[in-house]
Amino acid sequence: MEQTVIPIFFTTDESYAPWLDCAIRSMEEHASKAYRYQIIVLHQDLMKESQDRIASGVHAPFDICFVPMEKELAGITDRTENRLRCDYFTLTIYFRLFIADRFSAYDKGIYLDSDIVVPGDISELYRVELGDNMIGACADRSITPVPELVEYVENAVGVPIDRYINSGILLMNLKKMREVGFCDHFLQLLHTFHFDCLAPDQDYINAMCSGKIVYLDETWDTMPPMGGKGSEMIREPKLIHYNLFQKPWCYDNIPYEEYFWDCAIKSPFYPDILHFKENYSEEQKKSDQTCLGNMVAKGPKVCTQEITFRKMFEKGEKIRIC
Repeated sequence: MEQTVIPIFFTTDESYAPWLDCAIRSMEEHASKAYRYQIIVLHQDLMKESQDRIASGVHAPFDICFVPMEKELAGITDRTENRLRCDYFTLTIYFRLFIADRFSAYDKGIYLDSDIVVPGDISELYRVELGDNMIGACADRSITPVPELVEYVENAVGVPIDRYINSGILLMNLKKMREVGFCDHFLQLLHTFHFDCLAPDQDYINAMCSGKIVYLDETWDTMPPMGGKGSEMIREPKLIHYNLFQKPWCYDNIPYEEYFWDCAIKSPFYPDILHFKENYSEEQKKSDQTCLGNMVAKGPKVCTQEITFRKMFEKGEKIRIC
């Protein structure tokens, strides 16, 4: 009997190559051998040397390929409202929005950010039933302790805070997304309204897919809380997502950091990771805090703008895709 192929998509650029390698190695170590896995890395300017180093750690039943994507997104430009965390622009955050159209051979797939480790069996995530829904994802509990961000989510994006998902881990109903024209609808909204966002891809996904989301157990997107406060530690996380600035390769004493370092020491990028950590300067740390403060401060300001997802939806504009 032929094994089921599970497609797993990542996005990266050269700067994230070490973290991607760790993510893939941890996932491969814990995945069931009852399936085949096709890793598809959508990238912008990932060097051939880095591709080879990452591929060297991939073994059956896993396979890997690298697909350049930036030319396909030439219409998305560096505008203030298109910047992640309010501070930088990268096309890679948008790649996930084009997976359904770009990879029509697959009816279902997993998308994962690169700043993760996977101590659970990734095939369990794939087996979650989506029914007629477009995506499966976890509620973004990392921001619930921050009132300004809760205000932004509910009054600008227009979804309840406990229904606002993190887009770093997605189980995707690719067939359904093609049927409803997900990609075209995103581009129409982007070019018509230019919504100001704190997390551009994530906010569009939340606004568009509201009502068509399966909410996953939080063990599939376990995140250190912002500022180290908030939800309790999860005892047996299946996937750990070092979201925003809570990254063990930048800071000490990050929750769940031991999972990362247990994997990193096995990576050919380990010397680069140590060098990066040792040279992460006080100036960079100060910049992180400034960016975090700017993001928090921006949230309530966006709510006052004339054009937000919620206001356009309440005026009768087609924001939700179905």
